[in-house]
Amino acid sequence: MSLNTYLLDILVCPVSKTKLVYDKNKQELISTAANLAYPVREGIPVMLEDEARSITAEEAEYFRKLKS
Repeated sequence: MSLNTYLLDILVCPVSKTKLVYDKNKQELISTAANLAYPVREGIPVMLEDEARSITAEEAEYFRKLKS
């Protein structure tokens, strides 16, 4: 299941208030500013810090490059 592009444009990280990158393979929304990955379950983003996983510096750098 894919995320609506409009939804992706308006969602921001609840921690850093920055734009997110959608990782379609892992079904996650990535915040490179907060180093967090929010799960997308059945097409619905779970934007809770407690539900997010921490990402490594390498993962964050990879997604930063995708944003540019």
